Amino acid sequence: MNIPDNFQVIDHALIHHKLGLIRDKNTGSKEFRELVTEATMLLGYEATKDLSLKDAEVQTPITTAQVKTVEVADIVLVPIMRAGLSMAEGMLKLIPNARVGCVGMERDHETHQPVDYYFKIPNQAQKRTFIVLDPMLATGGTIIATVDRLKDLGADKILCVCIISAPEGMEAFCEQHQDVKVYTGALDDHLNSSKYIVPGLGDAGDRLYGTD
Repeated sequence: MNIPDNFQVIDHALIHHKLGLIRDKNTGSKEFRELVTEATMLLGYEATKDLSLKDAEVQTPITTAQVKTVEVADIVLVPIMRAGLSMAEGMLKLIPNARVGCVGMERDHETHQPVDYYFKIPNQAQKRTFIVLDPMLATGGTIIATVDRLKDLGADKILCVCIISAPEGMEAFCEQHQDVKVYTGALDDHLNSSKYIVPGLGDAGDRLYGTD
């Protein structure tokens, strides 16, 4: 399978371990939420390695030192509701002062295309770095629509973090947004007839919030 240049599967022992627990149908909601937070932190560590830095000077106990800092106020986490909300907690542990936007998507009954019923992000999108969060990249429709909206508002610094992905979603997203990087913990086998990722983890929202 050809992997697009803007798609990266993070190969890390702890991610493999946590994904095994996340996939297990016997993992309860409390542990599932904790594992999603932990996996997001591991993925987020890799996804944020190329954030823009600026020079600064600090006073150490000995002398002054030249250091590098990230403009955290210009970073916006964008969880896609509802399942993406669970990933925001993990990212906020890494970047506590990041801003948080929220996107709610649903499928139009006539066009079958995703449309947002809630879209709230900080203004001046062109000046910010957006990190879109969604546990599953399945068909890719929702995350593609989210990135479309961000670009329409002027955003040009966007990356996405997903816990697991399907080849169909990878291909659809990377064809539509070749300039946006996706970081994921696993690239699974395929989508079934119900558009669930196989082997997958089931419905992330239901497992997170105990609504299955």
